[in-house]
Parts: sequence; C-alpha cells; structure tokens
Amino acid sequence: MELLQTVLAFIVVIGVLVTIHEFGHYLVARWCGVKVLKFSVGLGRPIWSRRFGPDQTEWAISMVPLGGYVKMLDARADDADVISEADLAREFTRQSVWKRIAIVAAGPLANFLLAIAIFSGLYLHGVPEAISTVSVQAGSLAERAGLRSGDTVIAINSDPITAWSEMRWRLLQAALRGERVEMKFTRQSAATPNDTQLAMIDFRGVAAGEPDQELMSHLGLQPWRPPARLGEIIAGGPASKAGLQPGDTMLSVDGQPAPDALAFIELVQAAPGQTVVLELMRHGERLSLAVTPAVERVGDRSVGRIMAQMDLSGATVIVSSGLAESVGKATKKVWDTSTMTLSMLGKMLTGEASLKNITGPLTIADYAGQTARIGLISFLSFMAFISISLGVMNLLPIPVLDGGHLLYYSLELFSGRPLPERVGQIAQRAGLGILVALMTVALFNDIVRLVW
Repeated sequence: MELLQTVLAFIVVIGVLVTIHEFGHYLVARWCGVKVLKFSVGLGRPIWSRRFGPDQTEWAISMVPLGGYVKMLDARADDADVISEADLAREFTRQSVWKRIAIVAAGPLANFLLAIAIFSGLYLHGVPEAISTVSVQAGSLAERAGLRSGDTVIAINSDPITAWSEMRWRLLQAALRGERVEMKFTRQSAATPNDTQLAMIDFRGVAAGEPDQELMSHLGLQPWRPPARLGEIIAGGPASKAGLQPGDTMLSVDGQPAPDALAFIELVQAAPGQTVVLELMRHGERLSLAVTPAVERVGDRSVGRIMAQMDLSGATVIVSSGLAESVGKATKKVWDTSTMTLSMLGKMLTGEASLKNITGPLTIADYAGQTARIGLISFLSFMAFISISLGVMNLLPIPVLDGGHLLYYSLELFSGRPLPERVGQIAQRAGLGILVALMTVALFNDIVRLVW
C-alpha cells in the first residue's frame, strides 16, 4: 500500500510540475504567434493523444513520466520546403531574439509562479509549525554558545522567529554565507520567567556544504520534544481498555524511560501484541497500568498501537498571514530558496559542498510518498520546493536545458547573429554528456540513501 501511495504521489508531483513548465512555454509561444505542433506530458510513445484548436495541436500523455516537451514549428527540425508560406511567419527561428528568449524562459518562470501560488495559499490558510523551542545536545556548538534545552528562540539577527522551520532556514542561510549570527531566546525558570538572553554562533569555519539536517546536528540543535502526555483516547482501543485517560503523562514503558512523546511512541511501536507496564502521572499521582498494543503492519514490519493520540497542543503554532503579506512572504521564500540552491551548486563545483546533495527521481518519489502520508500541507510544500528546483535547474547554462538556449540567444544579442549550427551541435552533445553525468550521480546518491 505504501509503495502504491509513493508511486502515485510521485506521478502527481512530476505530472503537475512538468505540465505547468511546458504550459508556460506553450502560452508564451502562442502569445508570440508561434505555431505549436505538439504538447506532451511525459516522454516516449504516447498512450493518449487528441488534437484541439485552430492549429490542431496534438495534446499527448506519453509513457515515461519523467519530463515533457512542446514541439513548435521549427525549420531546423521540419522540412522547410513543406512549410506553407503562411506558416513560415509563425516558425520559431524566424521570431525576434527577444520573443525566443521569452518563450524559453517561460517554462522555468511558470515553475517559480506555481511555487509562489502554493506558498501564498499555505500562508493564507495557516500552516501548523513546530515551535522554535530547542533541545540542545550536551557539549555541542549551540550549548557552548549559551543555549539550553527548553529555550525558545524568538529572533535571529533582529528577524522575528515563531517556528522551528523559520529558525532552521535562517541558520542554514547564515551557514552558506559564513556569517556570524545573534540568536535572541527566552528561558523559562521559576526565578526569572521569560528571561531574554543572547547567543552568538559564528558560522565561519562551519561546514557550509552540509544538508540542513546535518547542519542542525552539527550545531547540536533539535526540535523540542513535548512530554508524553495523552490526548484523545480511541474508544474500544488498547489504551481505552487499559484505563488510560486524556491528560495522563507517560513516564516509562516496562521500566524504560519515556522522557518525551517520540520516545514513548517508539517504545510502544516496539512491542506489538506484548503486554507492557506503563508508569504514568495522573493529577499528581503515580500509577502503573498494563496495556497490550495492537499489532499493525507497516510495510514489511509489525508495530504496536494503543489507539491514543499524543497531546501536542503546546508543541506547534499556526503561522498564517493576510493575502498581500502571504504573497510577499511566498515570493521572498521562492527567491531565497532559488539563490540558496544556486549557492549550493556553486559550492559543489568548487568542492566546498559534497556531491551527495544532488538527488534524483528515487529520492523525490520517496519524499513525495512520505509527505503525502503526513498530509496535504506537507505534500504541497514539498511540491513547491521541487517546482523551485526544477525552475533553477532548467536555467543553468547547460546546452539541452532552457538555460543553455538562453545562453545562445544572449550571445546572439551581443554578436548580432545566431550561433553557428556546428557550434550548437557540439554544445548539445557536451550538454547531454553533462546531464547524463549529473543523473548518474543523482541516481547513485538515491540508491545510497535508500539502501544504506
């Protein structure tokens, strides 16, 4: 079931992003008066096709869902002798260089606009985020800077912080730039409630090429884990039958400490069908109750479930904004993500960042399935990030990509004449070789991640 969900989620992500990308090319080509012969979602042999419109454009869905294309009337690919006099004016290469630039750039631009639309909708709706309270590893860089577990970060370099994702994003940007950051945080204590303090973290010398999760581990920071307090109890489930009640705080499972909700869940999942003794606190009283977790199959393994939800009300915050602010925040997020992606690519070229940051279709499919199982908000956020990546990658000045064609047309603007056909052919072969090499590295990284 999980495999089917992963495959379907992957097809939805790639299908939507490719369709939007190619539709950008299609719309601008039509606006520029170019005749479009075919619009295909997917590559290879068509499994469905129909012709529509005054030009009888062929719309197709093809077998391999890893790309797509818009085929325009082009004298380089079609026999110019059989192109009618009326259609010659609508042939792609006869358009001005500015029109050709607009048509080629429209695909990546459509991906950026889609990401802005998704993020705007999410900010407008309100997104549940983990609060910016931290767990700090002993002896870590964060602890040496003055942070302690339970501290809540409220600002980084004067930028307000309300959620864990905002804090992580700011720290990742600072690490990539090699900056020194000032973190303002509050510390709860009986003597000084809401005590505000400062911590300084210097990212000069910190491995800037690490993926964000590895960077946070390097700093010794993790999201704060709420206590293992029960919320809703499912009637008729193991928790209900054992006498557990909402508000019970779990202390241990068969003598193994459960210091937080995640630890408790992991201990219960490790005991499918086994009777375990729970130590808990209820209204200041310590109790012991026996419960037998139900057996549930998850993939190829069995896990225990007691049919009770954890009370996470104090661990999340809803981040929402008005329409104008949402669009502004979304646009800034797309810009920041794009520049950060380019920065990471630059660091990989110079050897400052590892090539393991390159991911391919297997990792995308895996994350698509994971986010789909978490919920619609996570899935849409993931789709937006992949849309940005697709837009950025297509703008790279590599022949065969949109960015390569934009490079040709830019040179044409400066020289006043098109790139010689022979030079273009050589560049296309070189670009294809670079693309194959990148896909090979991405596929290798995918296999390493999923297998090891």
